[in-house]
Amino acid sequence: MNANKALWEKGDFTQLAQTMRESGEALVNKIGVNKGMHVLDLGCGDGTTALPEARLGATVLGVDIASNLVQAGNQRAQKEGLSNCKFQEGDACDLQDLKDHSFDQVVTIFGAMFAPKPFEVASEMVRVTKKGGKIVMGNWIPGDPTLVAQILKISSAYTPPPPEGFISPMLWGVEEHVVERFGKAGIAKENISFERDTFTFRADFSPEEFLAKFQNYYGPTMNAFEAAQKDGKENELKRELETLFKSQNQSGSQDKTSIPATFLRVTVQC
Repeated sequence: MNANKALWEKGDFTQLAQTMRESGEALVNKIGVNKGMHVLDLGCGDGTTALPEARLGATVLGVDIASNLVQAGNQRAQKEGLSNCKFQEGDACDLQDLKDHSFDQVVTIFGAMFAPKPFEVASEMVRVTKKGGKIVMGNWIPGDPTLVAQILKISSAYTPPPPEGFISPMLWGVEEHVVERFGKAGIAKENISFERDTFTFRADFSPEEFLAKFQNYYGPTMNAFEAAQKDGKENELKRELETLFKSQNQSGSQDKTSIPATFLRVTVQC
């Protein structure tokens, strides 16, 4: 079993994705998706950015390693009548079913960064992008004080050390690593640009309930809680995360959640 596939099929990311819809749509409106374009949405989940791209008139293929998310994405697209949006299973490290230079734009928001072979990921994204097209990545930033980077940092303190050869997905949030990876894929440094951007999680329930979604449905956090439970530290982990979620909530209400998270937006001109 592919370990990355197992991780993302373990929970149900749709439970978290519901808090990301508004920011997903806002981001798509900023990155130049237009009617008639062919867009690959890589690590697409259930379509947080893929559906907004299709609503703008692009022909969108969503690719994700998790079969449950592919199914959920197709159901969402069908429900909206978006015949220009399809989802299929695939691995960002090896997009073997996709032809060279077949997409005007490749978009991956907190998706391809989690694939285990970053140089292969960069190479594959460049390969399937048309000459003159572009790649847009959204990547969490290591050590950033906002929500997701801190969730992953806290969780890692409760889990066993990663296997030998493991490359942290957070390195996609470091500009030098991004330049190196795309450089090996033939992209000049001057064709890569970076911008700090914000993604806001919004929900009509409390930060504690939002944390419960991570605990019960988000693979990396699920693993952290399982490991902490074995060590008798489950309550300690929960308290630490509850403090984080409450302190970052900007909704002005204990019963609603609005938590902004900073990420690195990468744009690659091919």
